[in-house]
Amino acid sequence: STCACVEYYGKALESLIKQVKIMSIHGKMKHKRNKIFTEFRKLPGGILVCTDVMARGIDIPEVHWVLQYDPPSSASAFVHRCGRTARIGNVGSALVFLLPMEESYIHFLSINQKCPMQEMKPQTNVLDLLPKLKSMALADRAVFEKGMKAFVSYVQAYGKHECNLIFRIKDLDFASLARGFALLKMPKMPELRGKCFPDFTPVTVNTDSISFKDKNREKQRQKKLEEQR
Repeated sequence: STCACVEYYGKALESLIKQVKIMSIHGKMKHKRNKIFTEFRKLPGGILVCTDVMARGIDIPEVHWVLQYDPPSSASAFVHRCGRTARIGNVGSALVFLLPMEESYIHFLSINQKCPMQEMKPQTNVLDLLPKLKSMALADRAVFEKGMKAFVSYVQAYGKHECNLIFRIKDLDFASLARGFALLKMPKMPELRGKCFPDFTPVTVNTDSISFKDKNREKQRQKKLEEQR
């Protein structure tokens, strides 16, 4: 749903899935967008992590799966997203992930977009990759900061969903969401003010001590910290 989520999960997938080309694209890239899009079109296989910037008006041959991690903010965008697969007589699959409290969105789409959907049973042989993602955040401040920004942007985007009777921010389980983003601690943001999260355990490490793997970025950070002191 957001550029920050694309940045974070794109980076995560690069580390978690080997021998598969992972590319990321979003609206803030501007000049790089066309280059990435052209490169991806030429690939024999791969994964493109993207926002709705790629939901319509583009044609990539032989896209087998469209995985919609976030429900789109508009119903028409849902159909456009699905339309990236099964082009020109080909066969493809589209999947949207919904929380149990969001299931009435299926009924809404069937009326609003004449789009029938079938439930896909949860996979049983799923690996828990969150500990690895947490380790990546502890080892590199860039990953830690990307995760925090992604979480904040996700919550803000959720709050602006056009179907706010279905997607109610007050019903979101923030602790589970933070665990899903492999956060090391809860960020400070207006939506979480005054709330307690007994189901979320922050790491015991002082997150200020996490350094950037990029030596230049770490040097700049240390300089700023020194100035603040």
